[in-house]
Amino acid sequence: MAKVTGVATQLSGKVGQLIYRQTKYGTVVYEAPSKASVPQRTEAQMQIRTQWGNMAAIYRQFNQTLKKGFEGLNGKMNDYNAFIQANTNVVKVYVPKSVRLNGGSVLAPYQITRGSLPSIAMHVGEGGALVSDLNVGSLVIGAETSVADFANALIAYNDGYEAGDQVTFFYGQQTVDAVTGIPRARIYGFKVMLNPGDSTPLWEVVSALGFSSVGGFVGMDRAIEDGAAVWVHSREDGTGGVKCSTQFLYVDSSLLAGYQTAEAMEGAANSYGGINASAVYLNPRSSGRVGAVTVVPSVPSGGNGTQNSQNSQNGGDNSGGSSNTGGGSEQTVTVAAPTITGDSTFADTGTVNISAESGAEIHYTLDGSAPTSASALYSGSITLTDTTTVKAVAVKDGVTSEVASMTFTKSSAGGDGTDFD
Repeated sequence: MAKVTGVATQLSGKVGQLIYRQTKYGTVVYEAPSKASVPQRTEAQMQIRTQWGNMAAIYRQFNQTLKKGFEGLNGKMNDYNAFIQANTNVVKVYVPKSVRLNGGSVLAPYQITRGSLPSIAMHVGEGGALVSDLNVGSLVIGAETSVADFANALIAYNDGYEAGDQVTFFYGQQTVDAVTGIPRARIYGFKVMLNPGDSTPLWEVVSALGFSSVGGFVGMDRAIEDGAAVWVHSREDGTGGVKCSTQFLYVDSSLLAGYQTAEAMEGAANSYGGINASAVYLNPRSSGRVGAVTVVPSVPSGGNGTQNSQNSQNGGDNSGGSSNTGGGSEQTVTVAAPTITGDSTFADTGTVNISAESGAEIHYTLDGSAPTSASALYSGSITLTDTTTVKAVAVKDGVTSEVASMTFTKSSAGGDGTDFD
């Protein structure tokens, strides 16, 4: 502890590792109590935390093409949150912080849509090509095949397919960065509307990659290797909504298994600060006794000015009756609430950005509930398609900020913005 002069006499509170306190004797400064670094998440929390990064990265790869891909949300949840909810602790892929920060991702058999139309089954055929159960009869798809030819075949040979329906094919490619070793995924989408009167060549609308004929069924024109693929059937429901088939990515990847082991989870957890293995504790930020701190008691009226700090130095109870103004108590650490920005009214889609102080993570909700450190992790701009109240908190060093909240209202003008229309 020391008494200071000059500009430092104007300081108060914690600055770096020093605490400045104003007393009637002047400004005193002392070193902040040291604490052992304690992981801030339990194993269950870290299980979820280490899955989020990959799920968010894969969802972003779809580049907003999954809008309205989950039926029955009714404005209470957006498609991103539905995607996260459908796959958390179901498809467990653990990626370390370095992969997330470098824009990496690992293709995984995630559920990408949920709906009331029958699912499209898939299997690997001869030569390793992925084949769907979409029957095209005797049609051999080639360069001369028109959209009408394709549409008429699907409608004729498959129950539940109608003119105006859409078939979408997604293809994912898995690579590894040759310099950094970071896994990277790219997802491409191709869609065609079933129009029995459209003479446009099919392969001018979509790619032969996912719209070829394999033994009388729609399939890929090559073997699937270190990649992912899926077909989706969708239909406008006449009320502004979309019906779709429930689908999961089919994945063939030499990388995937390595990110699903207990060792992968442990490594990813350590990159985020490790797991707090304590079974029971009342103070999650404490691992036991912290370093001793000198307290500066005020001088009793008429006293001799002797500082009663021996017990404090020894880590004991400093309760000799004097009034402590030096502050052996733990300092209160606060985190500023995040800032939510974006146009409060939008016609088609709205974009929301959230920022927070340096080093803080942002967690948010879109269903009106209060966010916590276990809520969805903000990793980039949020796209809204319905009126939504966005709530967010900032979390830093185990401390959670006050809740920031902003409502974004969708106006009556504009289209529905879905890629499944």
